[in-house]
Amino acid sequence: MKLGRLNHIGVATPSIADSIAHYRDVMGAADITEPFDLPEQGVKVCFVNTPTHSTGSGQADSRMNGTQIELIEPFDESSPINSFLEKNPAGGQHHVCFEVPDIATAREEFEAMGKRILGPTRIGAHGTPIFFVHPKDMQGMLTEIMETPKEAH
Repeated sequence: MKLGRLNHIGVATPSIADSIAHYRDVMGAADITEPFDLPEQGVKVCFVNTPTHSTGSGQADSRMNGTQIELIEPFDESSPINSFLEKNPAGGQHHVCFEVPDIATAREEFEAMGKRILGPTRIGAHGTPIFFVHPKDMQGMLTEIMETPKEAH
């Protein structure tokens, strides 16, 4: 297994609208996507895009994409993040997501190491295959593994 790019940090929130206002008004975020529903995963989602890396000349380096903050709000009462929000009513960091070049190979490698995969590989919010690894096998962090989007390279 080789560590890939940190794609995003998932932040559970009781209100995407309130979180958008926070990132815009407090943190100065200027690039925030429109929220959309992912009922098959039980969440509403939007992305706060952080600035891309600058070369120092004021020009963005096109090889470096900014990491995203993925805001996730429960879609309904069956959402898997409801239990997280019961323990953390204000919301908070829910997971980290790393990219891999091939999701099937990564899953096989994690399983060979005895890491517990949570559920089947499925399509995530970026439209690419994902799976989650149990936090007890990842030093306490729920970890999403995502196949690198093909258009990113």
